[in-house]
Amino acid sequence: MKAPALFNGPVEMGMRAAMVLANAYPARLDLNKLVILDYLVIHSGDLLDGPQSLHPATPLRAGEVTVRRELLENGLHLLAMKGLVKRHLGEAGITYSAEVTVSSFLDALTSEYAEAVRSRSHWAVERLNGLTDVEATKLFEESIGRWKTEFVVEQLEEDSL
Repeated sequence: MKAPALFNGPVEMGMRAAMVLANAYPARLDLNKLVILDYLVIHSGDLLDGPQSLHPATPLRAGEVTVRRELLENGLHLLAMKGLVKRHLGEAGITYSAEVTVSSFLDALTSEYAEAVRSRSHWAVERLNGLTDVEATKLFEESIGRWKTEFVVEQLEEDSL
């Protein structure tokens, strides 16, 4: 039997989603917005005005985005089973919101990492607050484009040595 992944597994992804949803409360967020917010929480330094990233900058971050959606969905499902988030079905599709019980869960998380995620979650929600889905996606794509360019330039510099 395979051991569950702790790093970027359902528990960690769920914890980050819970912090994002708690900061966005009472807003309902769809999975696309949650994927963008989760990416910004982890790689906040990709935006010029963002705090230092929690995870290291690697050129393989684009691959993270493709697997993040399913992992985040698994984390949200886990949270919903525990009554920490609510799943809403509506005309706009599936959205998620924090339940009032999520505060007690999040207050129990006191590690340095949890505090860093908490502050970056607040920053990410504030950063995207008021942006349309199109604007949020554009900001996300621009940040990915910026770091891709930085790695190409660094690689070219290393190759010319």
